[in-house]
Amino acid sequence: MKQRILTGVIAAAVFLPLVIFGKLPFTLLVYAIGILALFELLRMKGLKLISAPGIISLLLLAVLLYPSQYAEDAGLGITKGEVVFLAVLLLLAYTVLSKNSFTFDEAAFVALAAVYIGFGFYYFIEIRNIGLSYVFFAIGVVWSTDSGAYFIGKAFGKRKLWPEISPNKTVEGFWGGILTAVVFSAIYQAATGFPHAYLFVLIITVLLSIVGQIGDLAESAFKRHYKVKDSGRILPGHGGMLDRFDSFLFVMPVLYFLLVLFQPFGL
Repeated sequence: MKQRILTGVIAAAVFLPLVIFGKLPFTLLVYAIGILALFELLRMKGLKLISAPGIISLLLLAVLLYPSQYAEDAGLGITKGEVVFLAVLLLLAYTVLSKNSFTFDEAAFVALAAVYIGFGFYYFIEIRNIGLSYVFFAIGVVWSTDSGAYFIGKAFGKRKLWPEISPNKTVEGFWGGILTAVVFSAIYQAATGFPHAYLFVLIITVLLSIVGQIGDLAESAFKRHYKVKDSGRILPGHGGMLDRFDSFLFVMPVLYFLLVLFQPFGL
């Protein structure tokens, strides 16, 4: 527990100032986290980052993470979806060049891994560009959900939520996480004057809390399928980057979509 707390304090001391500062330093931080997360995911499958498929996935990741604020300056005239398709073609071509030692299944895994991590962290950058308060709101929802699910589940949990994927998670913990997130969001809005209607904040808090727990379960499914305990060891006591950011890879895109969807209604 001491190691876990120490790692968390050190990581927060590095992470939070860059989140607050934003701009290029924060973008570079997200790129570094994304590369490490991609490395961890490929390693689960037994694939190397420094290989032909790994390099293709890295290049795809770099394009997908590219912030929209710089996109117009680049002037490439090609969409990110088209880049994904080009990467898929290159990966399929490599299945031929490798004489099928690199399979179709592996090509699909590499492409999906880059898309999952690339777009997930891309929306982390986009949310920061919308405003710092939204980043802290998302972080607070995720952390309060995790804490509430853990402590309430440990105290009152009896019914298993999804034992085939994560045997320690309970139904009571699931609802406890949502309740804790709602309490956090109410305090956050009262303390910061978060510029949205209380009902809207309540709705998106519940949705993000559910989505964050699904993101956590998705990563648990990866690890169970590939028979690994943690995605990595870079964060002693916490595991790897995927272990720490699995919920955010789901929460940040959904938060972005909700803000864009409901912006015309002035909520």
